[in-house]
Amino acid sequence: MKERRRKRRMRLLRLFFGVLGSVLGVGALAMVLLHFAMPEEEKVVYEIFHLPSSPLEIFAANAEPEKEQSQDEMLLQEALEQNQEVYLAECESQDTVTLLFAGDILMDDHYAVMSTYHNRGNDINQAFDQGLLEQMRNADIFMINNEFTFTSRGTPTVNKKFTFRANPGNVSMYEEMGVDIVSVANNHIYDYGEISLLDTLDTLEQAEIPYVGAGRNLQEAMTPVYYIANGMKIAFVSATQIERNSVPDTKEATQDSAGVLRCMNPDNLLLVIEEAKKNSDYVILYIHWGTESQEAIDWLQEQQAPIYAQAGVDLIIGDHPHCLQKMDSVEGVPVIYSLGNFWFNSRTQNSCVVKVTLRAGEIESFQFIPCRQSDCRTALLTGQEKTEVLDYMRTISPNVTIDEEGYVFFTE
Repeated sequence: MKERRRKRRMRLLRLFFGVLGSVLGVGALAMVLLHFAMPEEEKVVYEIFHLPSSPLEIFAANAEPEKEQSQDEMLLQEALEQNQEVYLAECESQDTVTLLFAGDILMDDHYAVMSTYHNRGNDINQAFDQGLLEQMRNADIFMINNEFTFTSRGTPTVNKKFTFRANPGNVSMYEEMGVDIVSVANNHIYDYGEISLLDTLDTLEQAEIPYVGAGRNLQEAMTPVYYIANGMKIAFVSATQIERNSVPDTKEATQDSAGVLRCMNPDNLLLVIEEAKKNSDYVILYIHWGTESQEAIDWLQEQQAPIYAQAGVDLIIGDHPHCLQKMDSVEGVPVIYSLGNFWFNSRTQNSCVVKVTLRAGEIESFQFIPCRQSDCRTALLTGQEKTEVLDYMRTISPNVTIDEEGYVFFTE
């Protein structure tokens, strides 16, 4: 199972200071032994001319020559100096970075998928089949939509049909799934009021799960997340159009209040994209948009996709409609308008993961991998069932070519 590099960096710091302490101790012991072994007249001369000016002099004298920083380490140091939200990805290959995207996840114990998971012994293999788990865990960076709150507090939004509140302890599933980053820009992240959003952010931070698209204030909500991998710096930004009304239940972040980054008006999101483009090699927009249960994209998806492509986004990943929508190329930018539900309810429903491989900051391959959610379990499809889903995607995505393994070729 993947291990988060941020944890490894923390361990390396502890290791450094542990080694430093050991070297200092050994150096001090050696000086004492040398002192007693010397003739008396030589001690005076040695102590005058060989006293170290500081403990670090002992460390420097005994340490190995400093290794040259790797490109990733230099990019990391530069990003940290600029106070960016940045992480190191642990990559399978030395030349490419594999990104995996899935849609909506629900961990509320009062709804079917999570209660069934508990009834089946809290076994992750009863939620996802082995082949899909391997895809999730083996991806260098795996991103999903956190379509609920992690909290035990708050009151449900008045007159809202579905409100989702998960036990904060359920966040441990993300580690089992191999999740590396989540979007919190959606219309359920505020279901139990501001406190539920704040608790969600706290829970994700304590679990060391990076998130994007909401925050304790507008500045946080507009902060991109960067991953450094194989010499590439990849930016993740996220925002939501939903709900599409003047007084939404899901509050927009302000200068002094928590909320999501909204993009009915795209101005703030365009500022985020501009910042991400300036500071990275590749920009991914994971956006909550569209109309629920509608196969066809709607007017605002069609209107905004070119705006974000022209602003500098390199890849657009959509969710919210709870069903699959088409793939297309917009201003030369690959778009999948909706990933559909991933592990969300008890319905039998076609789904997917999208696997994007980057090399030197460019897409090497884009693969649509068919899945199916059924009986509260999501699995890879094979054989005729896989072919049927690929045929469906070909039908609704006339501007792209999809081969028998789901590799997608975009027309400029």
